[in-house]
Amino acid sequence: MMFYSLLLVSLPIVSAFPVPFTKTYTTSRPLYSTKSKPAVPSGSSFLPESTLSRIIDNTPNPTEKAKLARDPTNAWTDIYDFADKIRNGELTWEELDGADVDIRLKWVGMLHRRKRKPGTFMMRLKVPNGIVNSSQMRFFADCVSKYPEDVGVIDITTRQNIQMRGVTIETAPDIIDGLHARNLTSFQSALDNVRNVVGSPLAGLDPLELVDTRPLCNALNDLVSMDPSTGLRGNPKWGNLGRKFNIAISGSRDDFAHTHINDIGMQAVKNEGTGEAGFNVVLGGYMSIKRVAESVKTDIWVRGDIESVHGLCDCILEVFRDEGERKDRQKARLMWLVEKYGVEEFGRKIKDMMKERGLETDGWQGQPDDKFERRGLLGVHKQKQEGLNRVGVLVPVGRLNRHEAREIADVADKYSGGEVRLTVEQNVILPNVKDEDVTDLLAEPMFGNDKRLKVKSGNIEGGVVSCTGSQFCGLAMIETKQTAERYASILEGLVACDKTVRIHWTGCPNSCGQVQAADIGLMGCPARKVDPDTGKSMAVPGVNIFVGGTIGENGALQMEPDKKGVLVEEETLIPELVEIIVERFGGRRIGEGGMATLGLTTK
Repeated sequence: MMFYSLLLVSLPIVSAFPVPFTKTYTTSRPLYSTKSKPAVPSGSSFLPESTLSRIIDNTPNPTEKAKLARDPTNAWTDIYDFADKIRNGELTWEELDGADVDIRLKWVGMLHRRKRKPGTFMMRLKVPNGIVNSSQMRFFADCVSKYPEDVGVIDITTRQNIQMRGVTIETAPDIIDGLHARNLTSFQSALDNVRNVVGSPLAGLDPLELVDTRPLCNALNDLVSMDPSTGLRGNPKWGNLGRKFNIAISGSRDDFAHTHINDIGMQAVKNEGTGEAGFNVVLGGYMSIKRVAESVKTDIWVRGDIESVHGLCDCILEVFRDEGERKDRQKARLMWLVEKYGVEEFGRKIKDMMKERGLETDGWQGQPDDKFERRGLLGVHKQKQEGLNRVGVLVPVGRLNRHEAREIADVADKYSGGEVRLTVEQNVILPNVKDEDVTDLLAEPMFGNDKRLKVKSGNIEGGVVSCTGSQFCGLAMIETKQTAERYASILEGLVACDKTVRIHWTGCPNSCGQVQAADIGLMGCPARKVDPDTGKSMAVPGVNIFVGGTIGENGALQMEPDKKGVLVEEETLIPELVEIIVERFGGRRIGEGGMATLGLTTK
C-alpha cells in the first residue's frame, strides 16, 4: 500500500497570463510507502511543559483525555492498519476503540456518523482557495460511487471545501492515497486542527483585486498540514491545538472569504504610506452553540506576500496552541484568548514575535470610505483578461451527486481548461471561458430544464446556503438540504426580487449554515404543535428566524432572532418568509393567487 504526498501549493491554475507569485514552489514530493514513512514526533511533543501540565492538572475534557491517551497524529498511519484488519476479517469497526472511531480519526478528516449512519464517515478535504480541477472532480465522483446513491454524495461547504459522504474505514486508505496522488489531502481537516484556508474565488481574474490569494492559501495549507522534515501530509507541530481554527484571506473589498467570522481574517487594503497591497488583520470571529462572535480589529497590517502572511499565522497559532483554553471547550476558541490578553496587548505580542523573526508590520490602515457594493458570483461576468469570462454555476445547497460531479468535470475540460472554483456560498465558478464559447456553454445539457445546476438562477434560489442537516448530522434538529431546496423553489413562484436575498439554513445552534450572517437565517429548534388526535402539545421541528445579517467589507452579524419556534411546515413557514422578503428586502408578490395556488394563505 502506497502513501503519497504532493505539495499543495501548486494546484493547477489556468490563466490567460502568468501570475507573479512571490515564491516558486515545486509541485511534487517523493512517494513513501506506509511502512517506510519516517518516524515523526507526536503532536503533544510540540507542547510546552507548562501546557501539558495545565491539561493534565485541570481534569481534561474527554477530547483532551483521548489526545493524551494516544496522540491523534497516529491516525495518519492507524487508518491503514484498521482498514487491513477489517478487510481481512480480523475485527469490525465496532470493535475499535471508540476514541479512535469518534475522535482520533478526525485527524485523517474522517467524521463518524454514529447517530445517523453508524459505520460510515464524512471525509472532509483541504482545498486551499477552493480550487480543484476536472481530474479531482471525477475522483470525488468515483469515491462516492462505491456507496449507495442516497449516502454517497459530495457537498461543497461554506469554507470553499469538499466533503464526501458514505466513506468506510476499509475503503478510506485508497481514497487517501488517491487524494495525495492528485495533490489534495484530508489530513488535519477536522476537530482540533486548522480548517480549510479560504481565499478569493476570483483570485487572478478580478479587475478590482488587490492581492492574489492563491499562493497565500496554498502556503498556509502547507504550514498547517505538511511536515517540513518529511514532505508528507500531516504536520505534528499543529497536531494538538485546543480547538478548531479558521483562516480566511480576502483579495478585494468584496470580502468573498467572510473574514469577520474567522479566527484570523486578512482584509485586503493598501498601505497608506507606501501604497503597497497587504492586509489589515482581524481576529476571533466564530460561531458556536454557546457564543457567536464577530472578529475584532487589531492594530496589525502585514504585507501581502507569502513570508509575511505565513509568519503572521505561525505566530498566532503558536500562542493559541500553547496558551489557549484546554479545559472548557466552549472557551477554547481564539477570541477568548484575545480577550484574556486584551486586543491591544495581544496585537503587540504578535507584532513583537514577528519582529523577532525579521518580519515587518504596520498599524491598521485606513480603508476606502466610498460606497462599494459586493459583486455577485453567479452568472456570466467579464474577467480582467480580455476575451475571457467567469461563469458562476448554482449548485443548490452545495449538494452534488456523482453524475453531476462528472458533468462539471466534463464541462470544465471543454470550456475552462479543467479548472473549477468553489465558493463559500456552496456554488462553483468556471473561469477563463472564452467569449465565443459562452453561448455553447450555456446550452450544455448540464444546464437543461430538467437539471438542478443553473447559470441563470433566481434571486432567491441563488442565495440559499445550507448545512448538512439531520440526514447525516446527529446534532441537527431539522432536515435542511432538501427542505431548503424545496422552499427556495416554492418562493421563486411566489415573490420576485430585484437582487439576491440570502437565505441560510442551519440544523442547530452551532450555526454551520452561518445564519447570523444571512439576510434571512433559519436555525433549527424545537417547536410546539397541538396533536389533533390527543389535543396535547407535542414537540415538532421548528426554526428561529434571524433577519438582517450582512456580508462584505462592513459585514455584521445578526445575533438575536426576530422570531422563535416557527413550525417547519409549508403552510406556516412559507407565508412568514414571503412576508419578510416583501417587507424587509423589497420583494413583490407575484400575481394575486400565488399563495392560494399552493394551498397557502397570505398574512
